Amino acid sequence: MSRQEYDGDLLEVDGLRRYFGGARSWFGKGSGKAGSIRAVENVSFNLRIGETLGLVGESGCGKTTTGRMIVGLDRPTQGVIRFKGKDLASLSAPQWRDKRAEVQIIFQNPLAALDPRLPVGKQIREPLDLHDIGIPSERDAEVAELMRAVSLPPELAQRFPHQISGGQAQRVVIARALALKPSLIVCDEPVSALDVSVQATVIALLEHLQQEYGIAYLFISHDLRVVRRLSHRVAVMYLGQIVEEGWTDELYDQPLHPYTRALLSAIPDVSKTPGQDRGGRVVLKGEPPSPANPPSGCHFHTRCPYVLRRCTTEAPELRVIDGIHAVRCHFAEQIKELR
Repeated sequence: MSRQEYDGDLLEVDGLRRYFGGARSWFGKGSGKAGSIRAVENVSFNLRIGETLGLVGESGCGKTTTGRMIVGLDRPTQGVIRFKGKDLASLSAPQWRDKRAEVQIIFQNPLAALDPRLPVGKQIREPLDLHDIGIPSERDAEVAELMRAVSLPPELAQRFPHQISGGQAQRVVIARALALKPSLIVCDEPVSALDVSVQATVIALLEHLQQEYGIAYLFISHDLRVVRRLSHRVAVMYLGQIVEEGWTDELYDQPLHPYTRALLSAIPDVSKTPGQDRGGRVVLKGEPPSPANPPSGCHFHTRCPYVLRRCTTEAPELRVIDGIHAVRCHFAEQIKELR
């Protein structure tokens, strides 16, 4: 089934959980009892064809674990991951091999994702060989076309990873991900290891490829400026949970969750001179709690500047406010009026 033939949500994640350690079930999965690390806890979202969903939050909030489960590199403890209506979480390893053509990942460190013993041209060709795509004698021409698509000169095909720059290595990884013409690419911090000028080139490339091929991205990042440029919608994670989700401009301009407000207030304002008062900065106290022992009630209440007694005992649900804007906060409406 091609992306043109499928008209529903491309990806549906429902009630996704991933626990590490702690008590074990008969099936070898964490049960979520005391002692287990709740890396991802009851995460749900959807992603449409040709759309980008930004997934943001502090380090350790569960972003990467979520992405790894979607591409089959980690197994969920509970939950459903539907891709074009079919559950990926229940696939066996051989079944996942057939799905690799449609669901790819771009890792944070491109050099770590490449084999130092192989020329980059062979590494771009490798997915075509593994999945027996096309005629073998024509695959080198396909590699040349993929390199052209990501603005890499053809002579780089014979070089080894240590002989190319970080930006070129990232484009090699992108070309390899494109080789199988996927419908979905999970981008796990794809530009964080690059300098600013190279970041801009790679971001423009991702935008161009999405427009040309209709690829959907799950864009995992802590760089909120990059996320705003690339994403149609944004989901904010805190301690394994999505605490806010909405259209990008709406969420950035009118954040409803105190944690989102704190994240956005920390974005550097390059329009002001050093030392100039920016105003509106929300500084959170303390460190995020351990996912092995999350706080009762709202997970964020130990750092929230607006905490009330209800927050310490009653866990808020992710509820919709104003169209598709969703927030996990008991007092989101009241906080909204404080802006």
